Amino acid sequence: MPYAFTTETVEYIRHGATPYMMKLYKPSGDGPFPMVIDLHGGAWCNGDLADCDARDQVLAASGFVVAAANFRHASEGYPTSLADINYAIRWMKSNAAKLNGNPNALGLSGTSSGGHLAMLVAMRPNDPRYTTIASPAGGSNDPSVKAVVMQWPVINPISRYRNARRLRDSANPPGWVGNIPERHEQYWKTEAAMMEGNPIGILEKGEKVVTVPALWIQGQPDPVHDYRDPESPVELNEPLRFALNYRKAGGYIETLFVDDAEKRGNVSHDPTAAFFHRYLK
Repeated sequence: MPYAFTTETVEYIRHGATPYMMKLYKPSGDGPFPMVIDLHGGAWCNGDLADCDARDQVLAASGFVVAAANFRHASEGYPTSLADINYAIRWMKSNAAKLNGNPNALGLSGTSSGGHLAMLVAMRPNDPRYTTIASPAGGSNDPSVKAVVMQWPVINPISRYRNARRLRDSANPPGWVGNIPERHEQYWKTEAAMMEGNPIGILEKGEKVVTVPALWIQGQPDPVHDYRDPESPVELNEPLRFALNYRKAGGYIETLFVDDAEKRGNVSHDPTAAFFHRYLK
């Protein structure tokens, strides 16, 4: 039986005069419920928490306290998004009692560039660049999470940037390329930053990271996110390349391939809820 739930939008942090909001989805019931923070996509420059609504309704009805979060992006640049999301994790844990949530059972969900951010925050919970914002007074100092679900993440920013530029310079550039290179440049500023904040690169160079249980949901065909990087050391497209390296680092990851035309519906939402139910306890 699905849970009824209520929603409210709250300010969780402010930078200067700009408030950053969360939309909270709160199931009705005894609780405490496991919690999920959901991150929108948009090539690190566009998008809004409203983009998460269909998935978050499914998660809330399934028995999760969900927070769709806005965060600094676009010209604010890397690593501001990571600092806001790291703080959002601590904010959720600090307010768990009020939300009827379980602070020890919190996961991250993210779509496209939001999937990249979710994984990067989970891998580096204590990176000093990501923990610059002080915790709420008397609140949790723990920015760790228990599981991550990525929906078609841009897991390798430098690869996607070079892939988009290469295709745009070709004789017949695909329509999806658009202004993707400019959005990468606006957020990341430099190729060096794209390489530094790159979960595949982090794993392939052997950086010590946290590897929580993860699920990668990937539409097919999807040349934007599911392609082979010509600079890759393995003959695999990006989803399976990442999964190979994640497992080598000791992590557990599942990959789920779905019809790209249907990926923004329940073929993705239901497995997301099921995965979180397995690992957020």
